[in-house]
Amino acid sequence: SGRGARPSRKMNRSLLWPLAGLLVAVVARPAFAGPQCQTDEPAPVPFRHYEFYVFSGMSGTPLGIGATGPAVEFNWGAVRNLQIHVVLPMGAAFPSNNPAYAPDSIGANAYGLTDMEIGVKYRWVKETKWRPMIGTFTMIEAPTGSASRGLGAGATWYRLPLWLQKDWGHWTTYGGGGFQVVTNQSQNEASPFGGWLLQRDVGKKWTLGAEVYSHGADGPQTEASTMIDGGGYYYFKNPGFQLLFAYGHSVAGQAENYAYLGLYWTWGSKPGHGLNGFFRHHF
Repeated sequence: SGRGARPSRKMNRSLLWPLAGLLVAVVARPAFAGPQCQTDEPAPVPFRHYEFYVFSGMSGTPLGIGATGPAVEFNWGAVRNLQIHVVLPMGAAFPSNNPAYAPDSIGANAYGLTDMEIGVKYRWVKETKWRPMIGTFTMIEAPTGSASRGLGAGATWYRLPLWLQKDWGHWTTYGGGGFQVVTNQSQNEASPFGGWLLQRDVGKKWTLGAEVYSHGADGPQTEASTMIDGGGYYYFKNPGFQLLFAYGHSVAGQAENYAYLGLYWTWGSKPGHGLNGFFRHHF
């Protein structure tokens, strides 16, 4: 997850702004197990269970600073091994106005609705003692943000990744990669991305980890970048209520920062109740 939609292709990566009244971010560079990280996992939300996030953060490149927040994410275990995913983000764009990166870095500051994200995660292979879990998490970014104000891509674009995961006691590792495909090739280019994460449960209240994440060139002025990010969870109630956090910086390629801060809730419903019960009784 997290994981939210990127508000501006002009800014390259979505830049996340303080969560209104709750999260205070620092100048740095959605999601979204890793909503707070850029690498994702193949494990879907369990059947008849739900996840809800309120999050913010930010990201920065030489083109400027952009923001997403406040943003909300909702995940639903609609059927066994399949998760429905929706992110509705507000965001901001703060171009650097650096002539060296014109025209993508030139413009006025803006705030408003950014591109909405809709996705489906499916677990194709379950984990065994020796075999990793394998799944896909296809996402569609709908052009709901204003491209002219730097708050959206101005075109529908897709993320098509394959993810693997393996657990050993208190340790979990997952990663993979794929391609970002944009429908308007005159404005944006398709590019590869990928990452790998290792994390460990630390006592009853913490899970901490780090990832290596890389993405390809995302336009004429946006170069490829490789980052190292660190983050984790603090459990107010395990697993029902958590604080998620992450920060990272590029170690190769174009300079880039990344940060995330959010709150997470999860719960389940009994057979015949919740969204599954609603659709069963009415459709």
